[in-house]
Amino acid sequence: MGSTTPATRGGATARRGGRGRGAVVAALMLSMALAALDATIVSTAVPQIVGDLGGFSVFSWLFSGYLLAVTVTLPVYGKLSDTFGRKPVLVAGAAVFLLGSLLCAGAWDMGALIAFRVVQGLGGGALQGTVQTLAADLYPLKERPRIQARLSTVWAVSAVAGPGLGGVLAAYAGWRWIFLVNLPIGAVALWLVVRHLHEPARERAARVRVDWAGAAAVFACGGVLLTALVQGGVAWPWLSAPSLALAGTGLALAGAVVGVERRAAEPIIPGWVWRRRTIAAVNLALGALGLLMVAPSVFLPTYAQSVLGLGPAAAGLVLCVWTLTWSASAALSQHVYRRIGFRDTALLGIGLGALILFAFPFLPYPGSWWQPMLLMLLLGGALGLFQLPLIIGVQSTVGWSERGTTTASVLFCRQTGQTVGASVFGAVANGVLAARLGGSGDLESVTRALAAGTAPETTRRAIAAAVHAVYLGAAGAAALAFVVLLVVAPRRFPVRPD
Repeated sequence: MGSTTPATRGGATARRGGRGRGAVVAALMLSMALAALDATIVSTAVPQIVGDLGGFSVFSWLFSGYLLAVTVTLPVYGKLSDTFGRKPVLVAGAAVFLLGSLLCAGAWDMGALIAFRVVQGLGGGALQGTVQTLAADLYPLKERPRIQARLSTVWAVSAVAGPGLGGVLAAYAGWRWIFLVNLPIGAVALWLVVRHLHEPARERAARVRVDWAGAAAVFACGGVLLTALVQGGVAWPWLSAPSLALAGTGLALAGAVVGVERRAAEPIIPGWVWRRRTIAAVNLALGALGLLMVAPSVFLPTYAQSVLGLGPAAAGLVLCVWTLTWSASAALSQHVYRRIGFRDTALLGIGLGALILFAFPFLPYPGSWWQPMLLMLLLGGALGLFQLPLIIGVQSTVGWSERGTTTASVLFCRQTGQTVGASVFGAVANGVLAARLGGSGDLESVTRALAAGTAPETTRRAIAAAVHAVYLGAAGAAALAFVVLLVVAPRRFPVRPD
């Protein structure tokens, strides 16, 4: 590739050949790191934030508000990137994200901070979806595993490092620096995109029609339903009036979304996303992936501290090892799917993942730290074989004008799966604890009692049983993903030529 010839891959151009494309990839990796960090970085700074601003009763919305905004905006940004191009959507999303970060740093009370976290999430949805789409635009099929493996590694490392980094900043610089640190990193990413990313001019209709009514309906419906899932069983009981009201409103809005999208000339969520077997199967399979990921990412640290007696740092290490094998197997997955295909590679990965998750409840009690760590190493390798071939495969079945919508749909399903999983598995864990302890306490209160040294051995065993039940549920989600791929997905994905 010459030094003065533009490097064009699937609709995106980086000037000055490989150097220009490298600059764009660096921007994508920085953007991905910001989106992943801000999902978890606040967690360890909550004591300092609450001590400064108050609002302990609603602090959970610091996480929920951000994740809700990211999730419900993914389909909107995907369609907009197919309509107007990736660059303007990414630039606008990065600008909104940085504005939200600046506002968060200047928040004067908890209500303002939660509102500004939602603003951050509105930009974060553009970062997450458009980065994945641009990666497919920049590289042909044979080179996509390399860039997607890098992005997967950045996402995993950033998500795991977030709590530790947030704790360090809160302790030594003040919690506001958790948000201020985004500004220089995001500014560099934004400058690299503006300077080096150049998309070719494309023919558009004389009048571009944007389905703003559909976007508003999707946002409202997703926000209401996800709020019901996030707060149900936490802020109020599942069968209480607030839960039922939110569920009923969400279902009514879902009907409105269907009606609006059927009449729209260019719907935000087009029907072909679910009519095409390949995309529908990947959507459902990655939704199940989001569901099962809740078991290790949310409940394993509790298990490691409460049952194994590890400290917070050691418990985090038991969890984070899966990022090593996940990224390694993702990078190597191309050697498998080039031989047996995208679907069969994913089947191999999720089949192994189901067996590993199913093995967790059979660990000896109390056991040793290396036993769950070994399972996490194996699980990361299995899920790397599962997720990356599906994302690369489904992106390769569509052209440039549909790639943003397709990528956003699979990411939306994965995010929604995680939200559903947190609610469902939280209810399962609390139900097992209540049965074992005679209805006294939930997972959060019992864990606090263990940390204070006031809980008996029966409580420790009850937590082990609760986490075991969650892992069995995660194994069931993996089995569901296996069946969906086997029954719905075609054996050979209909890959389009580059």
